[in-house]
Amino acid sequence: MSPPNVHRDARHMALAQVGAQGQERIAAASALVVGVGGLGCAAATYLASAGVGELILADFDTVDATNLGRQVLFGPGDIGEPKAAVAADRLSLQNPGIRIRPLTDRLDDKALREPVAKAAVVLDCTDNFATRFQVNDACVDARRCLVSGSAIRFEGQLAVFGPDYTGSPCYRCLYSEADESLLDCAGNGVFAPVPGVIGTMMAVEALKFLAGLDSPRGTLRLYEADSGSFRSVTIPKRPDCPACGQIRPR
Repeated sequence: MSPPNVHRDARHMALAQVGAQGQERIAAASALVVGVGGLGCAAATYLASAGVGELILADFDTVDATNLGRQVLFGPGDIGEPKAAVAADRLSLQNPGIRIRPLTDRLDDKALREPVAKAAVVLDCTDNFATRFQVNDACVDARRCLVSGSAIRFEGQLAVFGPDYTGSPCYRCLYSEADESLLDCAGNGVFAPVPGVIGTMMAVEALKFLAGLDSPRGTLRLYEADSGSFRSVTIPKRPDCPACGQIRPR
């Protein structure tokens, strides 16, 4: 991985909370973004611009005309092209000093394990609960920090889990596959800037973790765009959680 760019990263290194040491940690780290839609485009843009050493972009989907209103890395000329590959090209132009690796195959269950294990932090930017549960399980198994975000209609959610799951909750402590109230983002309306707001906040939390800064764990942050309000809800750890309930210290 490349060392920090003294000129490009100067504003980061000028922060007492980050400094040269924190930026070196960011530049030495690998981040995995699962899903390069509205959330992933925003999150990946700031991870790349902040100088994350390796950025892995995972998405098997192609660009569609309905994506263009909120997925800001894509344009009309990209329709039909793989999202991960197009995003990697755009972000390589933005910051040629980092390594960007697109993964264009579908990552289901076992296929997730390798890229999750290689990353220091995983950002779940997907739009369906089946994949979110699989990403969570892979992060719990590998003891990786998981930054989870979602956006639908005028609503956004953000939570950070792990990497220590012995006393803190995971995504399955918050949602159960048996919950009939779950709504996937795909096929539902969403106010265009909301994924950008949540995706940017996801990048904030991921970069804080990589730089060694404290970040709230086990808290669900809720954003209501129509009222402009934020609120937080504590996520209790479920002793019977099928993912993290039996986790013991290594």
